[in-house]
Amino acid sequence: MSKELIRAEGLCKVYGDGHRVVVLDGLDLTVAPGEVVAIIGQSGVGKSTLLHILGTLDRPTGGRVFFEGQDVFALDEKQQAAFRNRSIGFVFQFHHLLPDFDAVENVMMPALIQGVRRSEAYARARALLERVGLGDRLDHRPGQLSGGELQRVAIARALVQSPKALLADEPTGNLDPATAAEVHQLLLELNRERGTTLVLVTHNEELARLAHRSLRLYQGRLH
Repeated sequence: MSKELIRAEGLCKVYGDGHRVVVLDGLDLTVAPGEVVAIIGQSGVGKSTLLHILGTLDRPTGGRVFFEGQDVFALDEKQQAAFRNRSIGFVFQFHHLLPDFDAVENVMMPALIQGVRRSEAYARARALLERVGLGDRLDHRPGQLSGGELQRVAIARALVQSPKALLADEPTGNLDPATAAEVHQLLLELNRERGTTLVLVTHNEELARLAHRSLRLYQGRLH
């Protein structure tokens, strides 16, 4: 097994032309397969920007990102979309579930987009929802679920393609402390069970301490 799953080299991100804002400034990062890495730092320092670049949702101004040795920004847009669908799972602070679809349909969606047979997508989605404690909520729409349940559905959706990496941006930032602690434990259990690499952005110091490594983003670099 490779000793690195994700490697970022010299990442730079600059916004603006006249008044330039440097968010990332020569940032380097290596993440091993199965590792849990927490990225912490003050609001506005670029944590979400970094996560979006690692997942090819945003492009760096300079530098490169390698995933299993592949330079992901050497891919065209169609190839990047296929890469995201196959290899990366995303969990955001807000669940971004489709309101007109029930829980199992929301979880099935990434697999259906890839062309997986509906019966196979359903089986995967049902198994994941049962694993995250929502086996009795399969036919509930987002409006019928609590905040913690919504985030569990979002986590199941992120895992339905069995990605090698899960990128989580403040995954419990919108939850009360007790519910947040439950979601923290679920993410860590899934990491242990499935070996899915987890890179998460968080303000939660307790969650950061549970990670294998905690890195602080400051002045455009990780420390």
